[in-house]
Amino acid sequence: MPHPYLDDPSGVVALAHRGFSRDGRENSMAAFAAAVDLGFRYVETDAHATADGVAVALHDATLDRTTDGRGAVADLPWSTVARARIGGVEPVPRLDELLGTWPDLHVNVDVKDARAVRPVAEAVERTRAHDRVCVASFSHARRRATLALLSRPVARSAGTLEVARFVAAHRLRLPAAAARALRDVDALQVPARQGPLRVVDAGTVAAAHAGGTAVHVWTVNEPAEMHRLLDLGVDGLVTDRADLLRDVLVARGTWR
Repeated sequence: MPHPYLDDPSGVVALAHRGFSRDGRENSMAAFAAAVDLGFRYVETDAHATADGVAVALHDATLDRTTDGRGAVADLPWSTVARARIGGVEPVPRLDELLGTWPDLHVNVDVKDARAVRPVAEAVERTRAHDRVCVASFSHARRRATLALLSRPVARSAGTLEVARFVAAHRLRLPAAAARALRDVDALQVPARQGPLRVVDAGTVAAAHAGGTAVHVWTVNEPAEMHRLLDLGVDGLVTDRADLLRDVLVARGTWR
């Protein structure tokens, strides 16, 4: 049985990457609200932790790029991070705030740092959001450490090493090894290409599906590429252009 996180009635998991914002206010509550207002049931976000153990929805390790604040999140207390403003306007959200504001919203959480492991798990536990959370990380060790602290399963996304092993085994025509590479995950969340290497094609999609693993592709912002990947049979798309992805899915008759 697939994890409830993956159970979308449309058959396509449409993920708004860091919410939806055309003015640089990524990972803000306003950006997540904009995605929800468009009708999105899924958003993607990132998680770091403050010095006093508060999980925040923020991509970068520092406040410098996206906010008017400065410094590494891990070195700052929540009281300081809370004063920073994304794009000079929006506050940095706590992860439990995001999970608690929309009780039906599915949230893909990329655990960016080992210090965020326990705070992320605590935010999921506090909001009882297990059925609508997917824990992702480039590090499978961070993902596993987060899962170990949870009282109930959440969906799991493959880390970099698992992806590399899967793609290598598939290219070498070793289906058993490809299946083993993904045995601990529910979703393969990958770019369509990694440098010169095509990660997502009909063969890799079929191989992932053979092992019961969903395929989500990031970050896809062009309608033609959205159509191409959906025609290959991928199960989900992560996009900065939630408006365009919605239009594509409406045109294909799969927007619910």
